[in-house]
Amino acid sequence: MAGLRPDTPIPSSVTLHQASQRLELVFADGQRFEIPFELMRVYSPSAEVQGHSPEQAVLQVGKRGVGITALEPVGHYALRPTFSDGHESGLFSWDYLYHLGRDQDKLWADYEQKLAAAGASRDPQ
Repeated sequence: MAGLRPDTPIPSSVTLHQASQRLELVFADGQRFEIPFELMRVYSPSAEVQGHSPEQAVLQVGKRGVGITALEPVGHYALRPTFSDGHESGLFSWDYLYHLGRDQDKLWADYEQKLAAAGASRDPQ
């Protein structure tokens, strides 16, 4: 299961910043990331977003300004956020959160490129 390998980075601190809409994680290896809620929402690891294969992934649109209304730990390996748009089925393992933090510049660029190709927007309707 994701997040349970001996080499998985484990956070030593998790802080939800509502004003800036970011999840701050400090990992035991010294890495510190602030992950925007919107990035977490559009890259949710849930089947609803990712599908069961890359071809089934659903482009998330209109998620600018999405909040997190609750954050629940799942065992010792993940977090389950509840987003303000009602999405709550994604389990964000420590390794997946590390990936989102480390690679967020590339992930943002990929997301904005997909939105542009679809003629869609980050802004809610």
